[in-house]
Amino acid sequence: MKIVIQLVLWVVIGVLGYLLFDAVYGEVKFNDLKVVRYQKAVDKLIDIQKGQMAYKQLNGKFANNFDELVKFIDTAEFTLTERRDTLVLDEEATRRYRVDTNKEITIIDTLGYKSIADSLYQGTDRYKTMMNVPGTDEKFEMEAGTILKSDVPIPVFEAKVSKDVLLADQPKDYVTKEKQVLSVDGVNGAYLSVGSMTKVSTAGNWPQSYGDNDE
Repeated sequence: MKIVIQLVLWVVIGVLGYLLFDAVYGEVKFNDLKVVRYQKAVDKLIDIQKGQMAYKQLNGKFANNFDELVKFIDTAEFTLTERRDTLVLDEEATRRYRVDTNKEITIIDTLGYKSIADSLYQGTDRYKTMMNVPGTDEKFEMEAGTILKSDVPIPVFEAKVSKDVLLADQPKDYVTKEKQVLSVDGVNGAYLSVGSMTKVSTAGNWPQSYGDNDE
């Protein structure tokens, strides 16, 4: 009888050990996969961020949709300029003091133009697919508008994707836990996002380990 009990105990210990190992290993695999998928999504969000910042620089607002943003990148150009300071005769001061008086002015010279696509995307056309969430048939959500700051309308935008989309094939309990994470080295909240529709920010919500999150 003692032998039987010992055998049963060893079986129970073995099963519990396996379940513990499987749980730990399963979470390790989930975390490794999560990092890979987040990185691919962050790379796309950084491209969206770059395009939106250029759009605002030339238009004073952010693009409302991807068609508008891609069309802009296809055709728009940055003006290449050079600033230089120089001294010129201050005619008014010269008349007043009856002695030659100089003043310093800044001259901005136009050197040429460079396309947005070449400047931001190294001549590639990857911006044409930046709206597609990697590994899925989904697209990033994006909107733009204004919020009031001291009664002044400030342009804002936000692009995001739910963790449910990025981790759709993973165990639900892992995904639920991941959506609740609060950590300085993690992606907090239920979304990977860049920009905000509720505050003046063009930053991403990912840690620096995934890439620059500010523009």
